[in-house]
Amino acid sequence: MAQVFASTILQQTFVVEFVVTNQQCDECSRVAAQQTWKAVVQVRQKVSHKRTFLWLEQVILKHNAHQNTTNIKEAKDGIDFYYVTRAHAVRMVEFLREVVPVRVKTSEQLISSDIHSGTSNYRFSYSVEIVPICKDDLLCLPVKLARSSSNISPLVLCSRVSSAVGLVDYNSLKSVEIRSNTYWEHPFTPLCEAKDLTEFYVIDIQLEREAAGRYALATAEVAPSKDLSTTMTVRTHLGRVLRPGDHCLGYDLRRANLNDVHFDAFVRRAGGDAAFQDVVLVRKSYPNARKKRTRRAGAGGGRAWRLKTITVEEEVEALGKSKAEKARAEADYEMFLRDIEEDPELRGMINLYK
Repeated sequence: MAQVFASTILQQTFVVEFVVTNQQCDECSRVAAQQTWKAVVQVRQKVSHKRTFLWLEQVILKHNAHQNTTNIKEAKDGIDFYYVTRAHAVRMVEFLREVVPVRVKTSEQLISSDIHSGTSNYRFSYSVEIVPICKDDLLCLPVKLARSSSNISPLVLCSRVSSAVGLVDYNSLKSVEIRSNTYWEHPFTPLCEAKDLTEFYVIDIQLEREAAGRYALATAEVAPSKDLSTTMTVRTHLGRVLRPGDHCLGYDLRRANLNDVHFDAFVRRAGGDAAFQDVVLVRKSYPNARKKRTRRAGAGGGRAWRLKTITVEEEVEALGKSKAEKARAEADYEMFLRDIEEDPELRGMINLYK
C-alpha cells in the first residue's frame, strides 16, 4: 500500500511464497557438523575371540537397539556406541543388562559451564564390561561359590549366557544360574574355550536313569576322530542327543594346559587327577553337513541364509590389523555361523535373512 497522489492511495493484494531450505534441529545440526557426542557406551569383553560380540550384534539388530546412535566404532576388546543425548545411552545400557551379564561404571567430564546462568555441559561415559564367559566353556568355580550354588560340582559347563550365566554339571545334571553381581564377587575364568574343542566319534552309549529337561545322563565310549584306536569311557549329559555312530565335540583334558588356581584347589580337595575324567563332551557335531556345505560353496553355492551387520567405523589403532588377526576374525565368524546352524536355541534369538 502506497500514497500515489494527494488523498489517493493505491493498494494491491498478492500471494508471496517462502521456501525454507536446510533447516535442522539442534541435535541434527551437531551431528551434521560432527560436533561430537554427549554420551558414549563402551562395551568390552576380555576374551581371545569375538563370538560374544557377533551374537550381541545380531540381538541388537533384531531389537533395533542401535537406532539412536550417531556413530559406532570398533575398539580393542569391544565396541563403542555414541549418542547426542544421555537418555539414549542409558536406554542402551539397560538393554545390555537384559541380554548379557555386565558390570557398569559411569563417569562424566565437564565440557563447559556458564557462571551467570548456572548451567553446565557434560559428557557422560558408560563402561560396560561383559563377563568373560561364553557358551560351551569349561569352568571351575571357586569352592565357596559352588557350595552356595546348590552345592554343585566346581567343574561345570556353561550352557547359556543371557542376563545370567547358566551352568550345568555334566556328572549330576544339576543346573544353576550365576547372576552378574555374584560373578563379580567371586570371579573366575574358563579352563577351556571353544577353540580347544576336539572332535570325537561315539562308539557306544548307554543311558542311565537320571534325566533333567533336555539333558539325560549316559555312559559313552568315544574315540578321537583322528585316532579311533584310542577309546575312552566317559559320563556325559548328552544322553538324549547322542547315538552310536554320531560325532561330538569335547575337551580332551589329557592334552590341556589347565593353569587355574580354582582348578588346583579343586584337584587337591578331591584327591588328585582321579577327581575328573579325561574327556568332557560338550555338544553334538555334524561333520557330514559341513562337508556338503563345503562342496556347495565350491560349486558356487553356500548357506541358504545370511546375516545383517551393523556399520562400524574402525579406530585408527584397529586399522592396521595383521594377517593373523584378520584370519582369526574370519575363523571366529565361521565358528559363529556353525553355532547358528547346529543350535536351534541360538537361531531363535536372532533374525536370519535370505
